Amino acid sequence: SSILGKTSGRYEPNIKQVFIGKSDDITDPMVFETTLYVIRKQVGNLIRTNQVPHQFRDVHGNKGNNFPGADYHYVTGLSARTMIYKGMLTPCQLSEYFPDFLDPDFESALALMHTRFSTNTFPSWSRAHPNRFIAHNGEINTVTGNANAMKARQALCESEAFGTDIENMFPVINEDGSDSARFDNCLEFLHYGGYDLVHAMMMMIPEPWERHTMMDDEKRAFYEFHACMMEPWDGPASITFSDGQQIGAVLDRNGLRPSRYYVTDDDLVIMASEVGVVPDLDPLSIVQKGRLQPGKMFLVDMKEGRIVPDEEVKQRVCAAKPYRQWLDDNRVTLKDLPPAKAAKAVEPERILARQLAFGYTYEDLRTLLAPTAMTGNQPISSMGNDTPLAVLSSKPKHLYHYFKQIFAQVTNPALDCIREELVTATETFIGSEGNILAPGPSSCRMVRLDSPLIDNEELARLREISLSGFKSVTLDALFPADQGGDGLEEAFDQICAAADAAIAGGANILILSDRNIDKANAAFPTLLLMGGLHHHLVGKGTRKRCSVVLETGEAREVHHFSTLIGYGADAINPYMVFESLHQMIADETLEMTLEKATYQFLKASIKGVVKTMAKMGISTIASYRGAQVFETIGLSTDLVNKYFAGTSSRCEGSDIDKVAEEALLRHRVAFPDRHIEAEEAALDTGGVYQWRSDGEYHLF
Repeated sequence: SSILGKTSGRYEPNIKQVFIGKSDDITDPMVFETTLYVIRKQVGNLIRTNQVPHQFRDVHGNKGNNFPGADYHYVTGLSARTMIYKGMLTPCQLSEYFPDFLDPDFESALALMHTRFSTNTFPSWSRAHPNRFIAHNGEINTVTGNANAMKARQALCESEAFGTDIENMFPVINEDGSDSARFDNCLEFLHYGGYDLVHAMMMMIPEPWERHTMMDDEKRAFYEFHACMMEPWDGPASITFSDGQQIGAVLDRNGLRPSRYYVTDDDLVIMASEVGVVPDLDPLSIVQKGRLQPGKMFLVDMKEGRIVPDEEVKQRVCAAKPYRQWLDDNRVTLKDLPPAKAAKAVEPERILARQLAFGYTYEDLRTLLAPTAMTGNQPISSMGNDTPLAVLSSKPKHLYHYFKQIFAQVTNPALDCIREELVTATETFIGSEGNILAPGPSSCRMVRLDSPLIDNEELARLREISLSGFKSVTLDALFPADQGGDGLEEAFDQICAAADAAIAGGANILILSDRNIDKANAAFPTLLLMGGLHHHLVGKGTRKRCSVVLETGEAREVHHFSTLIGYGADAINPYMVFESLHQMIADETLEMTLEKATYQFLKASIKGVVKTMAKMGISTIASYRGAQVFETIGLSTDLVNKYFAGTSSRCEGSDIDKVAEEALLRHRVAFPDRHIEAEEAALDTGGVYQWRSDGEYHLF
């Protein structure tokens, strides 16, 4: 203890070693490992939630921990195959602090070591690497969405390996863990639940299969099948892993973290993030050297006594089940569905009222919708934003404007989504997930969309779907126009109850629609509803039993689509965009067909979403969905905690009453108390992108 630094010594834990014997009736070593895992999870969960007052020191240095027992209890490892030594130590202190390393009888055929600076989280003994299975260099930027998804999947999980003990093992992922720790939580659950370690790693960090035309069909089928079951854990990552019998590493699909290896003539394998970590290695003894490629795996199998090539190890996993046959028999593409019988037609007489209700301006039409539809690209301006924050603006603002996408921390580079388009993906799967621990043909009974942004015809196909395994229900996303925040909250509770009833009745496609707005019913703020319903269903354990599709007149900008997907939307139909394009074509503002304008707009918008998520180093829409990589500025803590749980709130501001008031201000313009002649009704000029005397305030 005398070698420890000030902070490390202050939080030094009292370390105990536990020995557990294997009973004679356990003959399979893996059964013993699984039993130890169950014991560790059950004991850990009981202690983590312990409310009994205690005098133990907080081993995390985190007084804000929501799990009282986690302050003073952490099991580094409980396994008959691996031993874990770690702490708030420098590499040179390790052997001094743990004298085992100096014992000549202490030998191992493999070792996994990681020294790191705690950059994204507060340093602590428990957060030191390695974890139980992995050591990780990088960031999992989508970890919030991944953790929420696993929480939602728990209700569907059953396993012979865990039996009736499985309920006592939840939550699978510890909410207070780092991104690496939560990745490790998921990996060990999958592994002990029946997956081979390599198989589980391929699920969590898949290769970029979506646009890889040269990929073997068997491998492509494997990745597409598992995309129906789990989203990638995305971000720049070099992850090393071991179960004591195998040791390996995998690189993220972008290859944004280095991993190099040497093999010597006496069968020593060294892999590290830099060259030269073993300075006294004789260069003449090196028989092979190389680097880990993006999306590839490096594996040393100690039982086989050799390095197993990436292609061989993945071929074993991909050939284990008839994934291609399962996909062909069960997975449906949107094009496979019959043409819609009753796609929603444009209602010219309602366009202006709806535009007013959803806050459209002439500026939106002229600077956003028209250029996007004409060019197929997101409009780009050269000036910064000198308008007030939404909470300080005198104009009613949509809820989206209270959200800003966070920046990746430390050394996390953005993705070049144009030159590296191969690694990006927009594919979306609609339907119900099954038991992730029991993969089978029904696991891929889903509808595959090429993009989460869909037109009216595609939405109608989903609404009218009649195939076995699918049932859609449309819920009105409205609230009383004569009520404020209380009416909004009451309407939210009613929509949640209707969603619960629909899911209980077998529905697995929930369409939230604000088409039916009228004088008495205002449109529910789409982002508020999406975020709130998403977390409601996660809490109920039913989120993965359904997909949520938005039929919204509100969303029209890339930022709108990004936030909606970031808070859980599976697909979005921005129908008012199409109606506005129809009107501009009728007014000869646009000289093109509505079909082409719609296609160009959706194409440009999804490219914009990909560009937005690429700034965080996120490659796939599936990973971005529900990842909540946003912070709020100017929303009350109570509102954020209820509807956007887990989102950082930088300062207080608008509450539910204010959000309702802003929505109703727009609604009353569209449906005024007194009669207004049609020729007198007109859209506001705008003034966000260009100064207008009656528009938004500008600093310059």
